[in-house]
Amino acid sequence: MTSVKFSLDMNGEEIIDRDAGDSANKEPGTEPGVSKQTVNEVSEKECQHIGNIDASSVNVEPESKDSTTANTSLAAATTSSADDDSCEKEQTCEQTLMDTDQSNVVATPPEPIPIKIIYNKKKYEHIADLNSTILDLKQDIEKLTGVPVATQKVMFKGSTQNDQTLKQLKVSKSSNKFMVIGSTMNDLLKVAAAPDPKSVSSLADNTAAVSSKEPLCKQTAHKKVLDKHGKPEDIASGIKGSSVPLPPTPLSGMYNKYGGKTRLTFKLDQDELWIGTKERTQKIKMGSIKDVVSQPIEGHEEYHLLGLQLGPTEASKYWIYWVPAQYINAIKDTILGKWGSL
Repeated sequence: MTSVKFSLDMNGEEIIDRDAGDSANKEPGTEPGVSKQTVNEVSEKECQHIGNIDASSVNVEPESKDSTTANTSLAAATTSSADDDSCEKEQTCEQTLMDTDQSNVVATPPEPIPIKIIYNKKKYEHIADLNSTILDLKQDIEKLTGVPVATQKVMFKGSTQNDQTLKQLKVSKSSNKFMVIGSTMNDLLKVAAAPDPKSVSSLADNTAAVSSKEPLCKQTAHKKVLDKHGKPEDIASGIKGSSVPLPPTPLSGMYNKYGGKTRLTFKLDQDELWIGTKERTQKIKMGSIKDVVSQPIEGHEEYHLLGLQLGPTEASKYWIYWVPAQYINAIKDTILGKWGSL
């Protein structure tokens, strides 16, 4: 009996075997021209082919939980690495922009200007920068004069501040004189080692007068002057508890012990103080003024009674009445310097 058997070849095509019944009873490899080894090889290839077909027709199962976790961790690590690379690139870009901005900053070019420095009756020619500060100038002055920066008082049309620039002070070729007040360390040591007897006597007199229980304005001589002449009508306004630089114009409206109108003019370029009255102008070298004393006028504390020590004794003081209180410190600093006014 002949039977039909369907099978698949190596290419997946159907093969019809009409003698399947006969051949089923035959032992593999007994057919004419076909060896047993060849049959086995064919069978193995067919099985492999069929296995591949079955695998391709089966749906892929979902990944296991461990595999999903591993893939998630790998993705997170990749994202983190990408973010780090992005941040690093942004920082590098920002730094590059900052470096570019700094490289584009152009330094202010120097503006040299000749100036004259007057100290202890000596003149020094110096080239300064208009953009430099008074503190910078003080350092140059120390090299020229030997006066330490800490003891210097630099005057230019009045007091100056360390952070002011020469340009702010409006220094020019026609207005370039600086007055320096101060002492070198050698001068200070000499004074401390061997004080002048006259200065000691003057200081003792001044201390006695100022420290007297009776205020200056209540002492007989001063009280007579104040009672007789009263408060000047044209005196500048006084400010109690204030301290400001000297004005560019003379201080006026005050009077002396004779009641004569008095004005004070500070000639810094000449290191002189001019005391002007209606009768005359007395020109005094600041270095010759031994001391400056003052006290508020009772009932009018915005004004002071000021004494300039022009000689060795109490009688040689030049008294000025109704000096605005806000200028007292500036007057002392200008005449005596920082150390002398302490």
